[in-house]
Amino acid sequence: QVQLVESGGGLVQAGGSLRLSCAASGSTSGISAFGWYRQAPDNQRELVASISRGGRTNYADFVKGRFTIAIDNDKNTVNLQMNSLKPEDTAVYYCNGGTYVSGRYYSTYPWGQGTQVTVSS
Repeated sequence: QVQLVESGGGLVQAGGSLRLSCAASGSTSGISAFGWYRQAPDNQRELVASISRGGRTNYADFVKGRFTIAIDNDKNTVNLQMNSLKPEDTAVYYCNGGTYVSGRYYSTYPWGQGTQVTVSS
């Protein structure tokens, strides 16, 4: 069983930064990649960024150049550095374990509880 715990969310002004962390525990050896998702009210959950155990990264167009995902395999943690935040980045952010298939990230593990990010204008 795998547990994912997100932390680091909060309230920040537009243009500010936050660093989210995801700690994975349990049977994590089967996880070959991690993804950060977000879900705003009345919106579907969307993939923000993903990273493989080897450090290969992918970003959604709406965060390219502003967000950076990083992995520490020894600590089983995945961080999301978010800079130049915008009000439209306001959402609950979730970490997830999964895998890449043909270059595309798929989530395959249960979700964590998420962490709220609120960006004020």
